[in-house]
Amino acid sequence: MDSSDQKLHIAMFPWLAFGHMIPYLELAKLIAQEGHQISFISTPRNIERLPQLPPILSSSLITFVKLPLPRVDDDFPEAAEATTDVSQNKVMKLKKVYDALQQPLTHFLESSNPDWLLFDFAAYWAPTTARNLGIPCAFFSIFIGACLAFVGPTSPEISPDDRKNPEDYTVPPKWVPFPSNVAFHLFEVHRVYLDTITGDESNVSDIYRFMEGMRGCDVIAIRDCMEFDPEWLRLLQDIHRKPVLPVGQLPTTNHEENDRWGSMSEWLDRQPKASVVYVAFGSEAMPSQEEITTIALGLELSELPFIWVLRTNVVKLPQGFEERIGGRGLVCRSWAPQLKILGHDSVGVFLSHSGWSSVVEALSFGRALVLLTMSNDQGLNARLLEERKIGYCIPRDEEDGSFTSDSVAESLKLVIEMEEGKIYRDKAKELKPLFGDRKKQDTYVHNFLEYLKAHARNASKKV
Repeated sequence: MDSSDQKLHIAMFPWLAFGHMIPYLELAKLIAQEGHQISFISTPRNIERLPQLPPILSSSLITFVKLPLPRVDDDFPEAAEATTDVSQNKVMKLKKVYDALQQPLTHFLESSNPDWLLFDFAAYWAPTTARNLGIPCAFFSIFIGACLAFVGPTSPEISPDDRKNPEDYTVPPKWVPFPSNVAFHLFEVHRVYLDTITGDESNVSDIYRFMEGMRGCDVIAIRDCMEFDPEWLRLLQDIHRKPVLPVGQLPTTNHEENDRWGSMSEWLDRQPKASVVYVAFGSEAMPSQEEITTIALGLELSELPFIWVLRTNVVKLPQGFEERIGGRGLVCRSWAPQLKILGHDSVGVFLSHSGWSSVVEALSFGRALVLLTMSNDQGLNARLLEERKIGYCIPRDEEDGSFTSDSVAESLKLVIEMEEGKIYRDKAKELKPLFGDRKKQDTYVHNFLEYLKAHARNASKKV
């Protein structure tokens, strides 16, 4: 059989966060569009909350496999199945519950016999599971090359990671051979130190999960592209001594209708071109009450029109805020059609946490970025974007991460209207063809699939 006719069955097992599940689903859709079978594995409630598949994809190509979360901790909320369902201090417990899916996942893989398993960072035990069943596996990273390289090397030929203290993570690692500012600020390290770097007595750290996954997998697949990140992708290959395959930036393709779009669209139509600030911090990031207050007062001080997606009722806006801003701003407390908002000509700047999905969506429409990191990989993303003059970071206190309403207002005005901020506007426009290029995206997925075909389980019998 010619390899072009070979159809694969690929099992995908993302971490229980929508910032991970959505890119996995985007890749699943692109793979299924080439006629391959996907088993998308998650928990029942998460699968129910995923965006609808486009009609063009029949359910025979993407099958959703529901694995109920085992009950391993009486202190864990019964309905919680994703990071968005729990507070930050319970995310480590969610990882412990996720680890208990190893046995049900093994049973599914035994019965379904896929050609490949694509797993996420949290499932550090997946390579052993796959190897025991004779299934090749790829660690699919939704984190870009710079973030993944920052984690550490697995090749014995590279000096091991000797970072011991929080301050060690505020400088680029010793295995990065080129000039770079990609490192955390001290306040960002403190926010992720227990979960990401050290772990605790009942759970391993995220870095351990990453390292074991990269050490055990057959290939590293990564949400990135050579045109954007050539030096970091080459470095990854050097420090892991195994194939590193970029699958593209995976821009979101979901265009679900939203009741609010009609009124938002009319409001945007009345604003001058490239004048509106769009503010959103993703589905996972949760600004504190103090941060919300400071952001609100900064938006008020800026005198710029804005749309702010504030998807929580836990925090309060400053008293009288919505009355004072009047028709100059919209505050949306439910899901908003982000792609449609970013695609409107009136939007000039995206104030974001620098989660990579949001970055990709902004740059796909050529929107300039103002960045306010919250947690996880966002600090590393922000340094890379700042280094390349793609995003402007709101100035903050290095120790505690505090910032002022004045700095919010000044940062927004600089990027949206001042000559000094023109470089950020120009860079966003310059990157639009790369991040919004569907043909280039399809090429990356096609090349990735060719590799998977050549190295699939029993590939010699199929080709």
